[in-house]
Amino acid sequence: MNRTSLMICLAASMVATVGCSSKNYVKSQTTPLINKTNELDDLTAKNTRDIKDVDQRAQAAIQAVNTKTAEVEQKTQTAAQNATQAQQMADAANGRVGVLTNTVANLDNYHPVAETSVKFGFNKDNLTKKAQEALDQLAAQIASTKGYIIALEGGTDSVGPADYNYDLSQRRANSVIQYLASKYNVPAHKIYVIGLGKDKPVEPNKTAAGRADNRRVDVRLMTNTTGGNAPASTPTTGNNPSSM
Repeated sequence: MNRTSLMICLAASMVATVGCSSKNYVKSQTTPLINKTNELDDLTAKNTRDIKDVDQRAQAAIQAVNTKTAEVEQKTQTAAQNATQAQQMADAANGRVGVLTNTVANLDNYHPVAETSVKFGFNKDNLTKKAQEALDQLAAQIASTKGYIIALEGGTDSVGPADYNYDLSQRRANSVIQYLASKYNVPAHKIYVIGLGKDKPVEPNKTAAGRADNRRVDVRLMTNTTGGNAPASTPTTGNNPSSM
């Protein structure tokens, strides 16, 4: 081998050695950076997951608080409504007592001329033919009675809520009023109405017959003049007492 060839071989060997050294150096310098970058990526991903988890738990907590608040508000509103209804029922009861007291006080100035009772079917407020006939007999004496009024007491049996029965007894009395007003032109100011519901039974409600007797409207033709006719009673009429 001549000198030129030897120089070329030495130069090639030196280049190769330098190249390998450069690659190893670069690798040794970049590897920690890559590893650190990967660690940072992993830490960032973990932080992102943790933040998302915290956010989800926070949202769930907020939703739970909102739900609980809504429940409390609903309960408060329901309680307020119940209190209002209770007050309304109390006021209605006081009103009925007041009306009853005033009516009874006014009736103390009158004495009966004629009276009858008409009965109704279970949960019914319509007049039967027999009930109309009984009212006709009583109304026949209106023309000859001076200073008269007509007092009505509506009643029910013990079946059902008290408020419903007050309303039902009032409807039954109204049926009598409408009949007398339309057929005999009895003015409204001549009629005193008391809806007693189930508060004043004439018979015990333990039997079907007793309950049927309590589904009634007592009708009294009364006058405030002296020396009036003695009270005349017409038969109690209406539905069969044994029918429900």
